Amino acid sequence: MKRFRFSQVLRFVLFTTLFVGVMGFAVMSLWNLTLPLLVRGVSAITFWQAIALLVLSRLLFGGFRGPWNRTDFGTFKRDQWKGRMAEHWQKLTPEQRDRMRQFWGNRCRPDRSTPPTDSTDAS
Repeated sequence: MKRFRFSQVLRFVLFTTLFVGVMGFAVMSLWNLTLPLLVRGVSAITFWQAIALLVLSRLLFGGFRGPWNRTDFGTFKRDQWKGRMAEHWQKLTPEQRDRMRQFWGNRCRPDRSTPPTDSTDAS
């Protein structure tokens, strides 16, 4: 089991290093082939400057997306929440449902200065 994990980690590190290297070389080549010819005063960049430019552009324009930025992330938890709320709603009495509708209707109003009245409070 440990050998399998070590193999996976080593493979991930190698592919990540290879990917970053290829992308850095591509950025460096494109920069050095186009910008010094098109823009006066722009000089060629090194490989490490290309890597830094790649990281900077990811931060500014793309971010470092992970699994939490996928469109389906959280769907399971959202579905669980909806199921629990539907179950809770079924257990409420009609009076409790009306109070909940009134409460949420008041919360969604633009003017929230007056809190909703609760007839069951003994205070």
